[in-house]
Amino acid sequence: MRVALSQLNSGTDPAANLDLAAAEIAAAADAGARLLVLPEAFSCRFGVPLGPVAEPVDGPWATRLGELADAAGITVVAGAFSPGEGGRVRNTLLVRGAGVHAHYDKVHLYDAFGFAESDTVEPGARPVVVDVDGVGVGLTTCYDVRFPGLFQALADAGAQVVVVAASWGAGPGKVEQWRLLARARALDSTCFVLACGQAEPPTAHGSAPTGVGHSLVAGPLGAVVAELGAAPGRLVVDLDLEQVRAARAGLPVLANRRF
Repeated sequence: MRVALSQLNSGTDPAANLDLAAAEIAAAADAGARLLVLPEAFSCRFGVPLGPVAEPVDGPWATRLGELADAAGITVVAGAFSPGEGGRVRNTLLVRGAGVHAHYDKVHLYDAFGFAESDTVEPGARPVVVDVDGVGVGLTTCYDVRFPGLFQALADAGAQVVVVAASWGAGPGKVEQWRLLARARALDSTCFVLACGQAEPPTAHGSAPTGVGHSLVAGPLGAVVAELGAAPGRLVVDLDLEQVRAARAGLPVLANRRF
């Protein structure tokens, strides 16, 4: 399975961000990718009110994303925001194209390091695995990467690949934590982990988590297959799914669990 991860800086204009998505979809399709991962908060970056940009999961932004993905013949994962209850929004991953129409609402909210995502975001409640060309692909968002149980639940549900779409908060040691956590979750679940974050922005946006870059692909035994730096860029990687089978045969952590 050939996959692409596009590490970009989205802005505050959803229409302009959709133009960015269109360019990345075309480039990924030209490269032969079957799955393209765009970062969390791709429809609109953090650091501004999210209510005005939240749309239903079948609203205009999602519909156009699906049209672009279908025309290119690939599946696209992109971070957006959908309406929640009580004035809050949901931090949503849209999955569109090549016969896939799904979404995932972020379960674990980033109430950490002085940031309170739960003030404005309503949590999701269930793990989601989609089928891309016969391969189970699990969906997670940013802070989810700190919770191994979710990744194991996704593997139990058939995932061989797990996406982490992120807009990682900057700070001391945060890049090292991001890299460590992505590799650890690959080991916990014996899956490929596709960890795609927003690039490091050219200017800070207050305390909002707007990205540090370092998108990476980790193999099912935790090795880094490919990685970007802090600047915008794109990874195109061929995943050998036989490695998942071999890892689970040789290191059966899922089968050996007692708790």
